Formats: sequence, C-alpha cells, structure tokens
Amino acid sequence: MTRTELSQYLADYLQTSSFKDYAPNGLQVEGKAEINTIVTGVTACQALIDAAIELNADAILVHHGFFWKSEPEIIVGMKQKRIKALLVNDINLMGYHLPLDAHPVVGNNAQLAKVLEIVEPEVIEGVAQGLIWQGKLAQPLTAKAFNEHISQKLNRCCQHLGDDSAMVSTVAWCTGGAQDYIDIAASRGIDAFISGEVSERTYHLAVEQGIQYYAAGHHATELYGIQALGEHLADKFGLAHHFVDIVNPV
Repeated sequence: MTRTELSQYLADYLQTSSFKDYAPNGLQVEGKAEINTIVTGVTACQALIDAAIELNADAILVHHGFFWKSEPEIIVGMKQKRIKALLVNDINLMGYHLPLDAHPVVGNNAQLAKVLEIVEPEVIEGVAQGLIWQGKLAQPLTAKAFNEHISQKLNRCCQHLGDDSAMVSTVAWCTGGAQDYIDIAASRGIDAFISGEVSERTYHLAVEQGIQYYAAGHHATELYGIQALGEHLADKFGLAHHFVDIVNPV
C-alpha cells in the first residue's frame, strides 16, 4: 500500500483527531511512498531504527515517537543521528501515542487486560479522554498474590504499594506514566490501580486512600498495543510485519 493510504487508514482506525496529545500522531518522518514491510516497537530509539534498517523496513510504527512538546526543537546530537538514519534509508516513521492507549481492540489498555486476564474490561467514561479502564478478577486474590500474577504475566518484577493481605476483586488501570490517575480509581471504590510508573507521592496516595497500587513498568505495560496494531495491519493488508522489542527495564 502507499504511505498515504496507510496514514489515512491509521488516522481513521485510531481516531487520532479525537485526542489532545503531547506529540503529533501519524506520520512524523517521511520516507518512501510504497510500503510493503513494517517494523513496530514501543519507542523510536536508535536501536529500533537500526533493527528496522537491517529488516529493510519501509515504515516504523511506534507508540513513543518524536517531537514531544517539552523537547528542544533543534535537530542535533542524538535526535540528528536518529532522523538522519531514517532519511538516508528512506524509512517512514509513524507515531501513535494516546490514540493507541485508548483503542478498544489493539490499544495498550485493552491488550493489557488480555495479558493480565482481567474480565469485563471497560472504559471509565467521562474522564482522562477515556484512557482509564476498569474490570474484575475472575477470582479475588490477595494483593500480594495479584502482584505475583502481574509479575509473572509481564515477566518483570512489579512493585506493589499497599497492604499485602488486602483482597483485590476490582481493578482499574492505565498503561505508561499514569500513576496520578490513582485518585480517580480510589474515588470509585476500586480495590487496585495498575500503571507503569511510580512517584514518591504515589505511596501516600495509595496508603491514605486504602487502594493497592501496582507499578508494572512503563515499557512492560505498553509492549502489546503496537504489536497488536502491526498484526492487524499485516492481516488486513498483507504487509510483512516484524515486532522488535528493545528491552527497557523502566
């Protein structure tokens, strides 16, 4: 398919115009016009770009792309090296941030629910652009046992803040750096909240509101959406797809 066709399809499928985001969603660096092979990964780091070059990719699709509102605008140093590698090799870079978190099928939150075997997953409507989800455990677990479950499923040591002996039946979550949404979950009487990162203040917010908090890793909680998106495109359009996991402990 053409670059234009892919860009338009993803804009419609992910409803990118519906989100107020911190970076542009869609085509960020223009490459070749015809796309046969795509590489997907969480973050557009140099290692992912190098892997895409080795795989003769025509496009890279990521969750964390370039040109964040808080970053310097000048293209020097690390940023210059990354963008030069894309341009020299004529590779398109497409980034999808909040739209990929929120998508009901391939989104990070929807996919995390599958991985963690959370039942009856649904969006908490009316807050945070639909980025916070809630659901239930098939069987109640102690907070400690649920932490072990998360760690096993994500293949990463999850950090639990709260009471190990508390029982967890209901769960809310938002992947990535969404620890401050814990207040929304607590206000709804939900037993536990999962996100990727943790701050010093998160401990007090959890303990004083009686909610269990799980910091499961920013990268670890967002591995699944971009991979599912790539698989979707491969199935629908016959594109060759390679998911490349550049390991990140954070």
